[in-house]
Amino acid sequence: MQIDKLRGKELDQLFKAILSLKDLDEAYRFFDDLATVNEIQSLAQRLEVARMLREGKTYHKIETETGASTATISRVKRCLNYGNDAYEMALERLKEEENSEREQAK
Repeated sequence: MQIDKLRGKELDQLFKAILSLKDLDEAYRFFDDLATVNEIQSLAQRLEVARMLREGKTYHKIETETGASTATISRVKRCLNYGNDAYEMALERLKEEENSEREQAK
């Protein structure tokens, strides 16, 4: 993993802090203090690009709908194809949570 080069006390602290968040409101508050609006938008955009690539959308469609550059789309696609399967894991869990919420709403 590329991030292994950064592994250490400070990064562990960051990830533990993220894992300690209890709900969306806490996440919004934490990331508002932690990062710039542009940094947060960039992370959200990458996740959306991954979702759209998984659905088989074209680069043009993704670029148009998200505003992501082709370089960003290519990087996300490379991670989907050769990365740690973390996008897949997270997107699948989000999909399961969405389905569960839909079932509970019935």
